[in-house]
Amino acid sequence: MEILFFILFFIIFGKLIDFAFRASWSLMKAIFFIMFLPLILVGMVLGGMVYIALPILIVIGFASLFKTA
Repeated sequence: MEILFFILFFIIFGKLIDFAFRASWSLMKAIFFIMFLPLILVGMVLGGMVYIALPILIVIGFASLFKTA
């Protein structure tokens, strides 16, 4: 019974760790997207790369406009 307990314990614990990594990775991607994308776009404009920053901003704007939650 102890062996069965430990096998099942490690299976459940492994699934919980996997879920935690996936959840934290998704959260980290969202935070980076929200925080660093505007900073990158502003940096591109200040650096003289408006011709690159404007199309990126337009594409992201249309994608967010038509994205369904």
